[in-house]
Amino acid sequence: MSIRAARARIIAGAVVLAALPALSGTPAAAHSSGVRLDFLGERELPNAMTFQGTTVGGLSAITYDVKSGTYYVISDDRSQTGPARFYTARLDLTGDALKSVELTGTHPWLRPDGSTFPPTSTATATVAPDPEGIAVDPRDGSLAWTSEGERIVPSDGPALLGDPWIRRATTTGTYAGQLPLPPQLHMNSQEFGPRKNQTLEGVTFTPDGRRIVTAMEDPLHQDGDDPTPEHGALTRITVHDARTGQPLSQYAYPLEPLFAATPAGSTDTNGVSDLVALGHDRFLVLERASIFTDNNWKARIYLVDLHGATDVLGRDSLTDASVRPVKPVRKTLVTDLSDVPGLSRVDNVEGITLGPRLPDGRRAVVLVSDDNFAARQVTQFVAFALG
Repeated sequence: MSIRAARARIIAGAVVLAALPALSGTPAAAHSSGVRLDFLGERELPNAMTFQGTTVGGLSAITYDVKSGTYYVISDDRSQTGPARFYTARLDLTGDALKSVELTGTHPWLRPDGSTFPPTSTATATVAPDPEGIAVDPRDGSLAWTSEGERIVPSDGPALLGDPWIRRATTTGTYAGQLPLPPQLHMNSQEFGPRKNQTLEGVTFTPDGRRIVTAMEDPLHQDGDDPTPEHGALTRITVHDARTGQPLSQYAYPLEPLFAATPAGSTDTNGVSDLVALGHDRFLVLERASIFTDNNWKARIYLVDLHGATDVLGRDSLTDASVRPVKPVRKTLVTDLSDVPGLSRVDNVEGITLGPRLPDGRRAVVLVSDDNFAARQVTQFVAFALG
């Protein structure tokens, strides 16, 4: 979720860097990627709808199983309105248009002992997951999912820390393992490692199923400040071996500056909210930003190529001037959702996936928005054809 955990969900109607130097080549040229997204339509779910005993909301990522035709959609509910969970869904994309969205089931994420996750509690030092990313393994249909962890560092007491994670699970949520993290991604009470609510936001498998790729939403503490209207920032994309789970490589991803001026004292920023693999080194990456006080959201989709970028796995800081400069991944703008004719609004779009093959041979691309369980926001599914 982030955008400072959507102001900790304090919304009417809610249900419960030292500045970086200019990044050479960071601004992505408009529509020069050679990839085209043609709008197919949008559908919204009713606000605060109930489904199989849960309140539907906080939908932060989406993934598609080609073999079964099933979409899996993760909720970032931290066991507050119900157990941490995900949903299954069917989307009707007949006639090259998004006709309907239907939820078909829901499952809680389970701990290794088979129990559901309790809510976070400082009193009992309990940390609930903050579910953000979900991906289907194309080889066997199982799932990978990410949690942003927790970082509560009070000035007058012990810190409550929970590492982000990448876990494997069955399609009913049963625990099936956890991947090791690079040491720089572990939570720390000092200003080293991930910031609160700015950690593992997106996850995808490469099409051959051999790699799991994750994206950090925003910079680590030691990698510099968050993006501002004046400058961008560097965050990290990590590639894991899907069989062993071991990290294989890591790359710097250049975030765009925040898209508009922010009110005084605001902590709004811009970050990666999801990614989906097109090939071994090529991805569609979704960046999302907001001026939260105005409910003003912006989302852009970039084509990203890892080829030729500096492998920074094991490097503590991306901005340390004492070591060789980092060459970030290449990115080009595919579309800015604010410029899409026919799209009624841009909300807090957080998830992206490749959908089925369309009758004309193109692949569908499907987005989902996180309504933050807020009455003034929407749960929105948006579909495009990838050409």
